Amino acid sequence: MSAVASPLRRGWQLIQPLFLVLALVFIALLLRSQWGELSGHTWRLHPGWLALSGLLMIGGWCVEVWLWRFALACLGGYLAYPDALRIWFASILVRYIPGNVWQPLGMTVLARQQGVQVEATVGSIALFQAVNLLSVLPIAAFYLLTVGDFGLLEPWLGAATGWLVALAGLGVALFLLRPGWLIGLLNWALTKAGRPRLRAALTTRHLLALLLVALLAWLCWGTSFAALTFGLAAYTAGEMAAALPHLLAAFPIAYAVGYLSFITPSGLAVREGTLYLFLAPVLGGGPTTVAALAIRLWQVILEVVVAGAVGLWTRARNPQRSRLSQLSKSGE
Repeated sequence: MSAVASPLRRGWQLIQPLFLVLALVFIALLLRSQWGELSGHTWRLHPGWLALSGLLMIGGWCVEVWLWRFALACLGGYLAYPDALRIWFASILVRYIPGNVWQPLGMTVLARQQGVQVEATVGSIALFQAVNLLSVLPIAAFYLLTVGDFGLLEPWLGAATGWLVALAGLGVALFLLRPGWLIGLLNWALTKAGRPRLRAALTTRHLLALLLVALLAWLCWGTSFAALTFGLAAYTAGEMAAALPHLLAAFPIAYAVGYLSFITPSGLAVREGTLYLFLAPVLGGGPTTVAALAIRLWQVILEVVVAGAVGLWTRARNPQRSRLSQLSKSGE
């Protein structure tokens, strides 16, 4: 089995840079196709909207860390919130390496240093991701049933809206009503990996609480995206009110699609392409392209700033630990 897996792994490592290049080419072609509209549009960068977007994005991350910490507690692990915050942001930047697996690996190693069992951390990350992705389903269903459609894909997918909404509802219902299935799946995976099984019992109440918290996080991020979009060009109050529901729903849908792609760093180009498909009929191709690229850049900037701030805060809280670590390294 390992002899087969090794060539496959090497092959995947070889083609990952190709996907990154293709993602960059796609973005370049998208910019080129919209260049006429982009060059003729009146752009701005409103500091008030930018600040609001930043605060909402950071708030979404704080909710996200709480969500992961609660998932960890459900599986028998415990971290103080400051420790969870430090671990989260210490590992967040490696998500841009193709594969979407490096951040979970980093979190597992750092949590182990805090005495959390590897199995609990791995299980909590899987539970967190499952909840985060499944929480997009009710958002998408509500959007499609009320104010939205499939954007540029409406001619092909519009007739299937009812079926897709029903499948989304069924998926969320099964997730909530059969919590034992998730623990069973996690234990099966741990057994296959030669790890001890989790001795934890999830309940419907646990999963419902996690789902509601995930919805709050998506609300923060969707609103952050909307605020950034409104800060890039002049919109009237009526235009903003009309665009807001589409922006709130398109961001989590595009984020989930990008995450599930697994082929580019943090869904690069996949997320932007999905946003374009949903929002171009609402905002226009040019403004959608700029907003999609701007939220990516803004997220990376804030991740670096917040990760650095959390690192400095951690050192200030634990000066003795930092000195001991330095002495240990110098002794080596």
